[in-house]
Amino acid sequence: MPPSVNRIQASRTTKRLLILCLPVLLLVNTGCMVGPDYRRPETSVPSAWTGVGEPSAPAGGVATQQHSVAIPQPAELVDWWKTFNDPTLTSLEERAIHSNLDLRQAKARIRQARAARGVASSALWPEIDAVGDYTYGRGSGSSVTSSGTSTVVTGVSPHSLFQAGFDSTWEIDIFGGTRRNIEATEADLHAAVEDFRDVLVTLMAEVGTSYVSLRGYQQQILIAQQNLKSQQHTADITRKRWEAGFVSALDVANANAQVATTEATIPVMETSARAAIYSLGVLLGLQPAALVEELSPENLIPPIPPEVPVGLPSDLVRRRPDIRRTEAQLHAATARIGVATADLFPQFSLTGSAGVLTADAGMLGNFASRTWSIGPSVTWPIFTGGRILWNIEVQNAVQEETLAAYEKVILIAFQDVETSLVAYAKEQQHNTSLAEAVKQNQRAVDLSMKLYLVGKIDFLNVLNAQRSLFLTQDGLAVSTRDMANDLISLYKALGGGWQKAS
Repeated sequence: MPPSVNRIQASRTTKRLLILCLPVLLLVNTGCMVGPDYRRPETSVPSAWTGVGEPSAPAGGVATQQHSVAIPQPAELVDWWKTFNDPTLTSLEERAIHSNLDLRQAKARIRQARAARGVASSALWPEIDAVGDYTYGRGSGSSVTSSGTSTVVTGVSPHSLFQAGFDSTWEIDIFGGTRRNIEATEADLHAAVEDFRDVLVTLMAEVGTSYVSLRGYQQQILIAQQNLKSQQHTADITRKRWEAGFVSALDVANANAQVATTEATIPVMETSARAAIYSLGVLLGLQPAALVEELSPENLIPPIPPEVPVGLPSDLVRRRPDIRRTEAQLHAATARIGVATADLFPQFSLTGSAGVLTADAGMLGNFASRTWSIGPSVTWPIFTGGRILWNIEVQNAVQEETLAAYEKVILIAFQDVETSLVAYAKEQQHNTSLAEAVKQNQRAVDLSMKLYLVGKIDFLNVLNAQRSLFLTQDGLAVSTRDMANDLISLYKALGGGWQKAS
């Protein structure tokens, strides 16, 4: 056959393929999508936080120090840890963002979701396979020769048959099952991104809490050491007075017992401080002891800012990543109802093949041995034992479950913020009262020691005063630590810490 004739036939074949594919493309682009379209659920949101404006002064008294207050201004939560003005805390937070292992896992989940979306999207395109076949047989009518598009069988035996070419299948997404699946995987990707942000929010809070706890334990150790030194001095005075015959041995025994009791508290707090350092090491993706040298020197608990903008409750729904993640999961569950519903309808496919078929291996490259076919096919499930309908019911139930989870996570978010606001305000009241108690107990220790030395009171009053001073000083350090941790919990509840870092 002349080459010009071959080109004419190839051109006609290409035109036929285009004529067949054009309606297919139009169907894919304009076809309906079965199943419900996703719409964000309506949620009931309070107009303001009840915890904003909680009184900070103790009942019946006046606060002895300036308190930090929560104000309903737009929340500044991008790098909330910088409000503590502690360079070490800022450094730890920034290092954790780059090296934490939980974040690394969350990033891997994003890549998994992105790849799954790519797998789903590939179903919109034709699938082409390269095929090759060789058969050998014996019998009458077994030799095959090819000419153009026809195949002639002659009565020669035995025979060989060679075939090579391409097979293609293109499932046409008329009813939108594939597009609904792509929509679901896209929502899964959004959920993975929000999961990463939620892990980041939790990580930032854990680093802050561990750091504040470390500084709190170090403050308690320092207080215990100062009280121990004072109590040892008192025990020395008491022993000298006993040696001079002014007091009994009971006073000496009580003084030594007080010293031993205070001394016993120090190793416990040192253990807690070291555990906090180990926790920070793991949070930064390091060996537990990697930060011991850096963090062992004592430092104060970071001071809290004078004002904490918390924004409005309506902002919380858009900002908290766990709410956004659950909404994305609801979107995915809604789309999968459409995926299941599409199985009720017929599936249309366009199949085709092109290649060469010959009895002579040397003719595989000859255009005269070509063969091709193209045509539509349809598959429609008639009886499946109710499988498709039950699967639709499954997806409906999953969507209802996810909707309930979405509504619940919003309520829990509001609860977290309100609880943190109240805890923060009340801890400031507690802290104020303890500060006043420390002041009065210090005065009681000074007075009791003076009166004891002149013989106006017994030694039990001195012991009680020193014990009360130590307890209130230790309690004040714990309260200061808890107040900072309550503020960190508030920042976490507000969903702060991911906007810039992610």
